[in-house]
Amino acid sequence: MTETVARMPLLGDPFPKLTVETTHGTMTLPDDFKGSWFVLFSHPADFTPVCTTEFHAFQTLYPKFKELGVKLIGLSVDQVFSHIKWVEWIEEKLGTKIEFPIIAANESIAHQLGMIHPGKGSSTVRAVFIVDDKGIVRLILYYPQEIGRNMDEILRAIKALQVSDKYGVATPANWPNNALIGDRVIVPPAKTIEEAKKRLEEYECYDWWFCHKPNPEA
Repeated sequence: MTETVARMPLLGDPFPKLTVETTHGTMTLPDDFKGSWFVLFSHPADFTPVCTTEFHAFQTLYPKFKELGVKLIGLSVDQVFSHIKWVEWIEEKLGTKIEFPIIAANESIAHQLGMIHPGKGSSTVRAVFIVDDKGIVRLILYYPQEIGRNMDEILRAIKALQVSDKYGVATPANWPNNALIGDRVIVPPAKTIEEAKKRLEEYECYDWWFCHKPNPEA
């Protein structure tokens, strides 16, 4: 019998079903977030400076994530009691109450999500999974332990994904502050010769394959 080896999810894959212990009790992912986007992010360890700044930053922006219908959930291989004590410390020392749950993952879960990279030690690296309201993985980021993440970029990526889904468009580099077209969005490429000709009449274009239109949510 051939042994099935679990691989980490890739873009477009369903997020794997996991039962996990968290600071908010036992949870099942992605089922407990059904109908909602969520960001699962791992950190190397509790009670470390960079991770502490990240949790403070995530919590500070949490209202903006919630405005987009997005939930947050953290993860490391520390035990639940360590997460609880760390969260208490953050509230006591920094005045920031962490509202989202934190997973106490075992190494099996961390490996399944590709969060342990042997070349970077046995701690989880700084992984980010953005999962949509259908439980599909839409974006994956990995950072080494020594570099803190940019939460504004994670928020920006979610906004771009949601606009793309809703209107069938693409977004340019640094959107909504692109150097060429500002906050405008890119029209999908034409699929026929006739459609290519119409593109130049219907939209502002650099050429028929590079057309753009106003941001529908501006």
